[in-house]
Amino acid sequence: MYKNKTVAFFTLGCKLNFSETSTIARSFEKEGFERVDFKDTADVYVINSCSVTEQSDKKSRNMIRQAIRKNSNAIVAVMGCYAQLKSNIISKIEGVDYIFGTQEKYNILNYLGDLTKNKKPQIISTEYKNIRTFNVAYSKGDRTRCFLKIQDGCNYFCTYCTIPMARGRSRNDSIINTVKEAEQIAASGIKEIILTGVNIGDFGQSTNERFIDLIKELDKIEGIERFRISSIEPNLLTDEVIDFMAQSKRFAPHFHIPLQAGSNEVLALMKRRYKREVFSSRIDKIKSLIPDAFIGVDIIAGMNGETEELFMDGYNFVKNLEFSQLHVFPYSKRPNTKALEIETVVPAPKRRKRAELLQEISDRKLQLFYHQNIGTQRIVLFEEQAEKGKMEGFTENYIRTETSYNPKLINCPVLVELTGILENGNMNVRILSE
Repeated sequence: MYKNKTVAFFTLGCKLNFSETSTIARSFEKEGFERVDFKDTADVYVINSCSVTEQSDKKSRNMIRQAIRKNSNAIVAVMGCYAQLKSNIISKIEGVDYIFGTQEKYNILNYLGDLTKNKKPQIISTEYKNIRTFNVAYSKGDRTRCFLKIQDGCNYFCTYCTIPMARGRSRNDSIINTVKEAEQIAASGIKEIILTGVNIGDFGQSTNERFIDLIKELDKIEGIERFRISSIEPNLLTDEVIDFMAQSKRFAPHFHIPLQAGSNEVLALMKRRYKREVFSSRIDKIKSLIPDAFIGVDIIAGMNGETEELFMDGYNFVKNLEFSQLHVFPYSKRPNTKALEIETVVPAPKRRKRAELLQEISDRKLQLFYHQNIGTQRIVLFEEQAEKGKMEGFTENYIRTETSYNPKLINCPVLVELTGILENGNMNVRILSE
């Protein structure tokens, strides 16, 4: 139907968004569209937006306007979290044709017709309380790694976060169907799958199943060298999950655990479902069973109510944790969240300063982790050429490595020795087996 027509996609935000964009892009290609780069002139532009911070909102608007400037006659469709939450703001941008909410974004092709531009934007959306559908998604294009969506939505309603209002309640497909998707990915030659979702440890809410049972089944799939868990809440990272990962053949020794604050008082203000002692016990458990595991940690600096005393309490707690890297986010005010009702507001410059102090901890921890791994032997899955004459790849414990380009080693498990840290932060390796 759309032979000789072109479509360009731009994705902002999380790995979950990337998996969804990839799936929707494939549906366009099945209808005859040729996918082109976003910087090129296209007949249709699709922006998969993000709204996790105020900066994400701004970037989403910028990319929408950029598409309109590229080709004023093109169809411009906006989907994603920003589209769900702020359709009224997007609708005021002249040149936008369609705004698709969370539940409707997989049906874009049903609305495009003959690609005639709309006189005013058409909003196709469902209120978040009524979002019930789970749509399978996975990324395709990188022949080494794939992001597989296993869960969507969230029931937690933390006071700083709008994601439950953007994506609805927690839901998922069955274990049987999820395993079938992973088997298809394995059959395509991809060697690594990253499990993605909003709150993946909550898997099973809509099917009365458990996350631990899912990963046990995935672990049996032949052809996949590695599974990674993108992020899991500390209260859902059970002893059973850690014990399983410690003896698994395929699940990588790599954890990403959101802490969000090192102070119990701030965690309570955030309405997080654990205290910091639970978090530290999870790290202790991991390190006791998997000493070389990479542990990434999310943290927010300057949440409303975080006094200087509470920040320093949290800072000192974080400083003494045995993790590998922090992902630091200055607190961003989100409309319609309970955090706005907290009276003590941290000024933006102070938020940024606190973020810088936490980032310094992260830099030291990552450098230490890399140094501890010098001289060790690891398995690397090398990816396509990063720059002229070089290629990069990750070890099982998430160390980014670099070596001379050799096409024969792409997408193959290669035994290497980590020999040192390069100026760009990657680790140099000596190839031990091909």
